[in-house]
Amino acid sequence: MTASSAAPDWASALHRARTEAPFLCRGLDRLPDLAAILEAGRIEEALAVAHTAGSNEPDAGIALRRERFALAVALAVGDLAGALPLSRVMTELSVFADRALDTAISAAMRRRVPDAQPQGFSAIALGKHGAGELNYSSDIDPILLYDPELLPRRERDDPAETAQRIARTVVELMSAVTSEGYVFRIDLRLRPAAEVTPLALPFAAAMAHYESSALAWERAAFIRARPASGDIAAGQVFLDAIRPFVWRRSLDFGAIAEIGRLTTRIREHYAGGQSVGPGYDLKRGRGGIREVEFFAQTHQLIHGGRNPALRQRGTRAALDALAEAGIVSTSDAELLGTSYDRLRTLEHRLQMIADQQTHSLPTDQALLEAVARLDGLPSGAVLVEELAHISDAVGSRFDTLIATYAPTGAVPVATHPLELELKALGFADPGALATRIESWDNGQYRALRSAEARSAFARLRDTLLGALAAAPDPERALLRWEGLLAGLPSAINVFQLLEARPALLGVVMRVLAHAPTLADELARRSDLLDTLIDHSAFELPGSAEDLAAEYRCGEAGDDYQCLLDAVRRKVGEWRFALGVQLIESQAGKAWRDPLDVAAALSRIAEAAIAVLAEAARDEFVRPHGQISGSDLMILGLGRLGGGALTHASDLDIVFLFSGDHTGESDGARPLGSTLYYNRLAQRVIAALSVPTAAGALYEVDVRLRPSGEQGPLAVSLESFARYQREDAWTWEHMALCRARPLFGKPADCALLSAIIATVLNRPRDPEKLRADVLAMRAEMALHKPPGGPLDVKLARGGLVDLEFLVHYLQLCERTALDPDLGCALDGLIASGVLTPPLRAAHDLLARLLVVVRLVAPDGRFPPEASRVIVARACGLRDWTGLQAAVLAARCDIAACWRSVFGEELEISE
Repeated sequence: MTASSAAPDWASALHRARTEAPFLCRGLDRLPDLAAILEAGRIEEALAVAHTAGSNEPDAGIALRRERFALAVALAVGDLAGALPLSRVMTELSVFADRALDTAISAAMRRRVPDAQPQGFSAIALGKHGAGELNYSSDIDPILLYDPELLPRRERDDPAETAQRIARTVVELMSAVTSEGYVFRIDLRLRPAAEVTPLALPFAAAMAHYESSALAWERAAFIRARPASGDIAAGQVFLDAIRPFVWRRSLDFGAIAEIGRLTTRIREHYAGGQSVGPGYDLKRGRGGIREVEFFAQTHQLIHGGRNPALRQRGTRAALDALAEAGIVSTSDAELLGTSYDRLRTLEHRLQMIADQQTHSLPTDQALLEAVARLDGLPSGAVLVEELAHISDAVGSRFDTLIATYAPTGAVPVATHPLELELKALGFADPGALATRIESWDNGQYRALRSAEARSAFARLRDTLLGALAAAPDPERALLRWEGLLAGLPSAINVFQLLEARPALLGVVMRVLAHAPTLADELARRSDLLDTLIDHSAFELPGSAEDLAAEYRCGEAGDDYQCLLDAVRRKVGEWRFALGVQLIESQAGKAWRDPLDVAAALSRIAEAAIAVLAEAARDEFVRPHGQISGSDLMILGLGRLGGGALTHASDLDIVFLFSGDHTGESDGARPLGSTLYYNRLAQRVIAALSVPTAAGALYEVDVRLRPSGEQGPLAVSLESFARYQREDAWTWEHMALCRARPLFGKPADCALLSAIIATVLNRPRDPEKLRADVLAMRAEMALHKPPGGPLDVKLARGGLVDLEFLVHYLQLCERTALDPDLGCALDGLIASGVLTPPLRAAHDLLARLLVVVRLVAPDGRFPPEASRVIVARACGLRDWTGLQAAVLAARCDIAACWRSVFGEELEISE
């Protein structure tokens, strides 16, 4: 029932609103003054009152939500009564969206700059919003752009950070669902390269994208674009500038083929086998809203460059212009336009019932009858019959369009509609997921822009969806899969590999679901998947010497840069494989002890240090020569020295050199010893840390060197010994408890070990040592609190407290001086200084730390589906048991702390 020349029927409209639409019934009850005006049939007054619903509320978010709620009620009843034509309803919704978005932008700016005017920040409306055709419960798809020079900001604020802050605030202000409802859901995925770009882009960056790398679907999106909010003038300048991108005077055959692919994909994803009836999708089904819109837009893209009269934003206006130009027949334009209006009207009816963004007829017969009655029809059967006629009429015209432009000229029909497939696989929201999957190969992902990649993906899709459905956390796996697609420059090899090895897809999904650290690595390096084909990927690596030999094994003639790349690739492969072992060992494979993984990660790093330090030294020797009787040494400390790295560990190292510090090198460009080794140390740090084409390697921390950040990078062995003997702080001697020479001539390393042993074995004043240890731990607790409930390193009763206990007792008792914390604990327990439960506490918390760095790197509790992975990796059956065991371990450490230091630790659960 649509607006016509007949007198509006307000009584019927209000009755249907109250009996068939719970959302409208609630609105009429909550807004009795507005209901009374509507009952009197004064629609313009009702709209005016609705627009003032939030006028007395100073909070912009609350004011907009109240206005939106009242406007929704007034428009719905006016629509149902036949007092407002569809075009007026869509225009009112679109104008409100413009003003709401403008208000949100201004409010966001004024949070930082109170008197700011919305200059330099524009919202470009796309889609139905741009066309002024918003539906009753629509989201909006703006592109947010800014000018760094004009954007209002505080003097010390970075313009890019300011723009992102504004964008995030706008999304939150508009989209967040509160007790007052919401304003509009905002979808920013239509911005340029949305998978990798920030929420708001500089005008210049967006311009560069549209001039160089934009796709056909982006051209289609800009047919309906307009500057909607914020700096309207700047937005219009931008749209004027990219007009040649949208409206091309001539189309190449590649562009026409791309348009054909777009039209084909609409039918492939949604229409195949979907007959009109319960569950029919008015928007995406065969002969639905999207087919009418794309029918018009396809012809506009092809002919609008040469005929400006075709550059209409509205769907009806575009169809009329195409008919006027003789591109489509007048009868087709009229049929499609009338069908479009009716489909949009029925779409509004569906959304009025519960204020939900739905486009599908209910599958429940009672709900279908309610939709029909709300529209004024006698039954659901009548509604379905009418839609069947519309679908056939629209669908046949879209068939012709596809036959004209699709590469094969054939109308594709999918055997199983995607949404039904997803529903059968058990996904919670198959409709929304179908929309997301459609976006995977619509050109927004660089990896899927070639025909070969799309073909490979099509063959893999069913297997992929099955693996996603079987993942322990499908939503998390899905998000990470999209991240993987976004990071891949090309996906053909990945898809072909997964197609050839279906079991590998299950591994990938478990990695994506459980391990964000590994998922990020995979997104950066898809070739890591290749390593999982070899069974050795599920074995532990050999010794550091064996690994070093593996790293050095390159092609003859490889230069220094090639070696850096090779080491990065091989280290990345091993680190990834070890992470997968931890995840997979809880999925039916043999248990992999995280302590073994920590030791293996340390061997991997030791080998990298050995190979890269050696290579950097050889490169350095070429111009500067060598210093007789002197050489570089590297001392590992912290978790590296203790042989227990995690996937997130940096490398704590100290650079030393043997021989006389007054020596000089014998090369063409000679250097004195201190300058020589300091420059060489910088080269080694760069070799270990600077990203190359193969990626990054390690973060290097050299703050534990003598005199800290104020001291030189490298000091002589003699200076190191003197400093440790005369000037070092207690905490520096505690650090030496986990020190281990990692690089240097054997004789030099033996001498260094002897110096460390002498320092650690010297007598100490127990009270001064105790006071220093407690003061250091208190300072650390103040400045480095735990990052989350799973931060078992920094939490009281955690690993740091255990390390402080062990190092205090090592220095005090001069025993168990082993850099391996577990071995040191064994020694202290054997000597009767500590009790056996401390070793079990260490092992549990150390295991947990290794796994948490993969599964929950922020230290917070992982998602429910990942918790069993964490528990089992730590040797526990379930999450509840793990939490109890961790609490007990921390209490054991706290009890030991109290026994040794006489100080209580507050252990929070």
